[in-house]
Amino acid sequence: MGYVGALIVCICVFGGFILAGGNLTPIIHAAPLELVIIFGAAVGGFVIGNPMKIIKLAIKMTGHSMTGTGPQKQEYTELLQMLFQLFQRFRKDGPQAIEAHIENPDKSDIFSAYPKFLKNHHAVHFLCDTMKITLSADLSPYDVDDLLDGDLKAAHTEEHAAQHAVQMIADGLPGLGIVAAVLGIVKTMGHLTEGVEKIGSLVGHALVGTMLGVFLAYGFFGPIATKILNDIEAEGRFLTVIKAAMVALQRGAPPLVCVEYARRSIAPHERPTFEEMDKATKEIKKAA
Repeated sequence: MGYVGALIVCICVFGGFILAGGNLTPIIHAAPLELVIIFGAAVGGFVIGNPMKIIKLAIKMTGHSMTGTGPQKQEYTELLQMLFQLFQRFRKDGPQAIEAHIENPDKSDIFSAYPKFLKNHHAVHFLCDTMKITLSADLSPYDVDDLLDGDLKAAHTEEHAAQHAVQMIADGLPGLGIVAAVLGIVKTMGHLTEGVEKIGSLVGHALVGTMLGVFLAYGFFGPIATKILNDIEAEGRFLTVIKAAMVALQRGAPPLVCVEYARRSIAPHERPTFEEMDKATKEIKKAA
C-alpha cells in the first residue's frame, strides 16, 4: 500500500497544480539541483547522527514500510495452532520430546508446517530460547514474564532508534528546503539588472526548493516514519502473543488454556474467534 499512497500524493499534488493552470517545466528544470542540495544535506545529517548499524536498519525498515504489512489474522491463527501443537507435545511426551524441535527449528516437523512463522527469525528465537531456559532452569511465571519483557524492550531499542532517524529526516527537510531557497535568492541577487523575466525565473527556481522540502517531508518521509513505527508495534504485538502463551505454560496451564491466553492478547480486528480456534485445535488433535 505504500507505493499506492505515494502515487496518490504525486497525482493529487502535481495533478492539482496542472489543473489550476500551472506549468511543470520550471519545477522539472529546477528540481534536480534543488534535490541535490536538500537530499545531500539530509543524508549528510543522517550519517552524522547515526552509527552504521542504525543507518542500515533504517534503510531496511524504510524499504519494508513501502511493501510490508503487519501480521494478519491468518498468521495469528497459524501461530496459535503451532503453539498448541508444540505445547501439546510437551505435555503429552515430556520435555525430551520437544528438545529437538527448539534446538533445530528449521528441521522440526512442527515448525516446518508453519513456514510464515519459521521465516520470522526474531519470533522463532523468542519462543525457542525461552523454552530452552524454562526447560533447563526452575523459573517462576514471574521470572519468565520479566525475562520476556526485557527481551521485548531490548529488541525494539534499535528499531525505535532507526525510526527516530527517519523521523528526523522528515523534520529537517522543510528547513533544508528553505536553505535551498535562500541559496536561490542569493543567486538571484546577482541578476537584478537582467530584467523582470529573468528575476522571476530565478525566484521561481528558488521557491521550488521550499516546495520540495515541505512536499517530501509531509508527503513521504513523515508517513514513512509513521509506518515504520506501526510495523515495530505490530511485530511487538506478535511477540506479546507468544509471551502470553509462555507465561501461561509456566503457570502449569493446559495447552488449550495457554492458547486462549495468547488469543485474548491479540487485537480484536486480527483475533481469530473462539470457534475458529476450537476447530483448528480439534484438527490438530485428530492429526496427532
